[in-house]
Amino acid sequence: MVGTILGASGLVAYSLYPEELWLATLLEGLALICLIVFFVLHFETVKAFSTKRSTRMGANSLLMVVLFAGILVIVNFLATRHTMQWDFSETQRFTLSPQTHRVLRGLTREVKITVFSQERSASFNTYRDLLDSYRSHSDKLRIEYVDPERRPGLARQLGVTRTDTAIVESGGQTNRVTTASEAELTGALIRVSKDEKKRIVFLEGHGERGTADQNKGGFSLVKAALEKQGYDVGALTLLQESAVPANTAVLVLAGPRRPVTKEEQDRIGRYVAGGGRLLAMVDPGSQADLDGLLAPWGVKTGKGVLVDFQDRLAQSGINFLLIRRFTEHEITQDLTSVVLFPDSRHLVLDDAENRTWSAIPLAQTSPQSRAVMNAQGGAFKLDDKSDVKGPLPLAVASTPKQPAAEGHHQPAIVIVGNSSFASNAYVNFPGNTDFLLHAMGWLAEERDLISITPKEPAMRPFVPNPAEERTLFYVQVLLLPALTVFWGIMTWRRRRRL
Repeated sequence: MVGTILGASGLVAYSLYPEELWLATLLEGLALICLIVFFVLHFETVKAFSTKRSTRMGANSLLMVVLFAGILVIVNFLATRHTMQWDFSETQRFTLSPQTHRVLRGLTREVKITVFSQERSASFNTYRDLLDSYRSHSDKLRIEYVDPERRPGLARQLGVTRTDTAIVESGGQTNRVTTASEAELTGALIRVSKDEKKRIVFLEGHGERGTADQNKGGFSLVKAALEKQGYDVGALTLLQESAVPANTAVLVLAGPRRPVTKEEQDRIGRYVAGGGRLLAMVDPGSQADLDGLLAPWGVKTGKGVLVDFQDRLAQSGINFLLIRRFTEHEITQDLTSVVLFPDSRHLVLDDAENRTWSAIPLAQTSPQSRAVMNAQGGAFKLDDKSDVKGPLPLAVASTPKQPAAEGHHQPAIVIVGNSSFASNAYVNFPGNTDFLLHAMGWLAEERDLISITPKEPAMRPFVPNPAEERTLFYVQVLLLPALTVFWGIMTWRRRRRL
């Protein structure tokens, strides 16, 4: 009896105080000693009892129970340490994105996440499901759930004024999450796990799209997306500066409309030659005249406006291109959605052997596309002689053929013949944000950490081109009803003969 009590006490002690392993070991050791003493003192009684027929039958039953219990214990042990999950939801809402996996694998220090929410809140379950998935992929996370009504002091200490808020802390840095989404949580992990933010600078002074502009043509949503990725976003006027600041990770020309002076282009060229990174978005009809700047890198801007009779947005103009063709590159390797480029121009690659830079097209139009030279006021006059027929590149990445010397940064540029795809009006189109952040992550040399925003648990709409739209119309509106009517008539005739 004493041994049984000691054994049960050891199990209880281990379950309540797992860190006090010595206590459970002591109790279980005493229980084992009591068991041995019992068998020594009552050996003859145990021997006589074991020879009975009822004992043998009971022993067999007990052995089966012990074996079955052992199997359950082993299976449970393996399941606890090697968990497997299957996500059968239509949108894969319970599956973390590849980018989040890279962030979790890249954590080098402990991150504490405190969620201020109540169990009756809908966001509580979302937070819990997401963070359980996060924790299964990283042992660097410490997660605590706090009811702000029960612990108002802690909420005030961390400056939490509303429920369903998560505070992410690491290395003396703190970030606040107010939306229970993978994008917000992953962005917060990126920000607190970095000791230094990389700076992205947008050039101003030539009619570029402004990061403070909240209108349809502005870039305020781009700025917000970049800040969620952990970047520091700023602006620069090169007419007032003698050089691009040395702490600039990426310099962005967001659709300049007025000429960029020779002095400014020289400063940009020196910045890139010194290991800088440049993203240039040039719209058709722009007077920026950047060909002199881009030519040494093996790229020039083509004339005219791109139109496509195959891959374009249905119910829109032929200049609203749906880009589905991407070249194998680090920027495009994870793209799964089409990218919408409204009102674009093509790019011309100079592949001469004496070039010191290698330019690679990232995105191309379909064979049914062309660059129309006569395009005014949204009207396109096709001319087989002057127009340039597709497929044509409208996004290019260029890097030096020779690697940079040891201790120096490798320069790189990305040129896109369109800036409106990243404007507030179109940046949330499926694929547009992904393409932009892919390019920005590659330029900022953070592609091993994260390149695109994690996928939200939302439906990805099917975006048909005109040919697909006509096919759907013929099948759904004409063919299927006609088959139904035909089958009904045949059934009616067959029954009438009976």
